[in-house]
Amino acid sequence: MKIIEFVRNWTLPISMGIGVASYFCLSSAESIRPYHPFISGMVDALQPILIFSMLFISFCKIKPSELRFVPWQWKLLCIQGGLFLAMGSVLALMPEAEWRILLEAAMLCFICPTATAAIVVTGKLGGNTGSLTMFTIMGNLSTALLVPLMIPVIRPQGDAHFIDNFLQIAGRVFPLLFCPFILAMLMQRIWPKLVERIARIKDVAFYLWAVALAIAMAITTKSLMHSPYPVYYEISIAGISLLACVAQFAIGRTLGKKYDEPLSAGQAAGQKNTIFAIWMSYTFLTPVTSLAGGFYSVWHNIYNSYQLYQKRKNSR
Repeated sequence: MKIIEFVRNWTLPISMGIGVASYFCLSSAESIRPYHPFISGMVDALQPILIFSMLFISFCKIKPSELRFVPWQWKLLCIQGGLFLAMGSVLALMPEAEWRILLEAAMLCFICPTATAAIVVTGKLGGNTGSLTMFTIMGNLSTALLVPLMIPVIRPQGDAHFIDNFLQIAGRVFPLLFCPFILAMLMQRIWPKLVERIARIKDVAFYLWAVALAIAMAITTKSLMHSPYPVYYEISIAGISLLACVAQFAIGRTLGKKYDEPLSAGQAAGQKNTIFAIWMSYTFLTPVTSLAGGFYSVWHNIYNSYQLYQKRKNSR
């Protein structure tokens, strides 16, 4: 029982450790080497499925009457979206800059939507899950609109027109981030009993996130080990992701204090769906920028583990 309790209490760091160890085990095993392309393809397919599933299960637990709109939500979206657009504009004006990869990494950290597990973590910490859930929906919609708008500008695809690039990217991002909410709301109307059964499964989204986190850490470790860039680039990306993490938790808590919701706003701003960030790096940007999502995952999970530890300690 003590082992089970330990695993439950330290799921996040254990998941990160398993992800790192999995990469080294798979890469060093000669017998598995011929299957590497198959494993890579399976991981590529699994990532969006996990993102969609985590969002859908989380949204199944939401009743529209529980959603709360608070002014800190749109203020936070304006700050995050504004920084993303500003950095993207700089890259569009300076496409040959040597430091563009570092700025891409920073963009990822700010536009990445709130993690679905933030709802679970916020609930465990005693925050307001209703306002956080509302922000998660708003943030997913904002990301689904801004990413297709900016990526074709900073990463044009051949001779394709902006509209073609926009529609192609929107067709991959929008269904992943917003369709789970639409599907969950429709199913509440059509199959309410099925939705209730899904919602009763305790912490399933949290543990799905743990699986996705392990995969993300394995991908990040692979990027780190095979990066063609100098070590100082990797260190710089780690530093940028740390600064972005600290800044967003601080910004969220500062905005939330005015509305007596520092915890919810802090988690909304700082706890990110880094699985999406890593997927977006490999799909639309320079693959090495996936390190930003991987390092960010380490930083915010260390902080979350500390918060959960403090909560357990104070409740004894």
